[in-house]
Amino acid sequence: MKKRCPWAEINDEMRAYHDTEWGTPQYNDRVLFEYILLDSFQAGLSWAIILNKRENFRSAFAGFDSKKIARYDKRKVASLLKDAGIVRNRGKIEATISNAKNFLAIQKEFGSFSNYLRGMIGNNSCKNKWRRLEDVPARTEEGDKISADLKKRGFRFFGPTTCYAFMQGAGVVNDHLVSCFRHKECGQ
Repeated sequence: MKKRCPWAEINDEMRAYHDTEWGTPQYNDRVLFEYILLDSFQAGLSWAIILNKRENFRSAFAGFDSKKIARYDKRKVASLLKDAGIVRNRGKIEATISNAKNFLAIQKEFGSFSNYLRGMIGNNSCKNKWRRLEDVPARTEEGDKISADLKKRGFRFFGPTTCYAFMQGAGVVNDHLVSCFRHKECGQ
């Protein structure tokens, strides 16, 4: 039996996410925007809820296409507020549209969001060596710095804790426990 990070043992969906995605370094801007969108909606909720609704989010938010989402209008917001398949929170929906516009501005300025993100961390992924789940921080100086910069650029619902969760999921940091079979895979 594979040894995993304890949080992944909630159910099969969480195990699959942990085993195939979480902590894998991402460089694709569409995937990075997907993680930003999902982590923004997760604020105040459990990741299991968001993961369970992921395909509904994919459908409601144009396959996580930031260009299409940036063009959403008030009618689309009203439609999304009626969609029981997603988290129906007006603030988060409106923030997603705004964040998509700001994401596009960053792409234009830096060539890609990935370039921006890697530049913020000195082009290095952080390879942590946590032994216990309680040792893993909820936020870090790097996450605080990125969150603050994104806030200056107009991002909403992406505070330091949400930003660090994004960094973990997108493999900007390797927060798999050293006992987890994924720690070595994600650290290469």
